[in-house]
Amino acid sequence: MSKIVKNDEVIVLTGKDKGKRGVVKQRVDANYVVVEGVNVAKKATKPNPMTGATGGIVDKLMPIHVSNVALFNAATGKADRVGYKTVDDKKVRVYKSSGEVVKV
Repeated sequence: MSKIVKNDEVIVLTGKDKGKRGVVKQRVDANYVVVEGVNVAKKATKPNPMTGATGGIVDKLMPIHVSNVALFNAATGKADRVGYKTVDDKKVRVYKSSGEVVKV
């Protein structure tokens, strides 16, 4: 179980998008996540008549390292660290500041 998973709302801690919030769209690997609206790059694409794709400049979501994002705690309105606790023989994620279970 990882501390940040798909569909979590996170806030960016460092970098050009510092302070932005978004939803995790995918885990690229153990260290990188793709967050909606964060770390967007411009990519030039060629037209492809075989698929009907038009050329131009498109926005592409790039991965961001998990150390640069933190889980957003809606109760406090701030970023929060995540820990683990065993509840009813199940391992669950909890907020470090309050001890509340993270809603999935």
